[in-house]
Amino acid sequence: MELIGGFTALQIVVALGAALGASFVRGLTGFGMAILLVPILALALPPVEAVVLGNCLSLLIGATEVRMLVREAERSAWVIGGIVVLTTPLGLYALSSTSADIARLVIALIAFSAFLAILLPRRGSDVPGSLVTGGVGVLSGLMTGYAGMPGPPVVPYYAGRALPRSTIKASMLLIFTIAASAGLMSATWLGILRWQLVVFALVMLPVILLGNRLGTAVSGRISDPVWRSTVGVVLAGAAVGALLRLL
Repeated sequence: MELIGGFTALQIVVALGAALGASFVRGLTGFGMAILLVPILALALPPVEAVVLGNCLSLLIGATEVRMLVREAERSAWVIGGIVVLTTPLGLYALSSTSADIARLVIALIAFSAFLAILLPRRGSDVPGSLVTGGVGVLSGLMTGYAGMPGPPVVPYYAGRALPRSTIKASMLLIFTIAASAGLMSATWLGILRWQLVVFALVMLPVILLGNRLGTAVSGRISDPVWRSTVGVVLAGAAVGALLRLL
């Protein structure tokens, strides 16, 4: 039975459940919503629609926090965000030209790469060189367009450094909000942004906000080692689950 914008009841239930869990992780860690959400959405929706819907949700929740993000983010986040805007259309074009099975496999592998990235050793607090920063921006933009996941290159760039947790979270979330904007602009330009997806995102927004608030509350009560361990476990579970479904 079709309900919102042609989506079935099963698709809506899957999307809402995934949104609650993924937004909780976002509030807890400052990243992970797209990494967790898009692979699950891609099992119930066409991959292109899963990516566009994920971008809609990331932009909506980012807009509710924009003042805090601008205030606390590291300056490098603006540089990376600008590069993401330029490279996102290339990734989205590649997605629109890829078969659904291949796209689902690539999305699952990207999710797994995020788990590997969090295992890298921590570095100092200094900002990496312009080559590294630019490379992170390019990869993040391509992944934003192709998989709706700007996080895998961005996570080790910030979480792998000895920075305050508030700076890490704000910097990553600012980039993710910019990336979501770029993804939606590219989707509109390519003619693949359906108004039904925007309506679907608005319906899901209260669930996203609830999960994010719960995650933020928990984040303020746990130590840094526990925070990092939780991130690794959640990302590993999401990546393995996505890969097993494909196999």
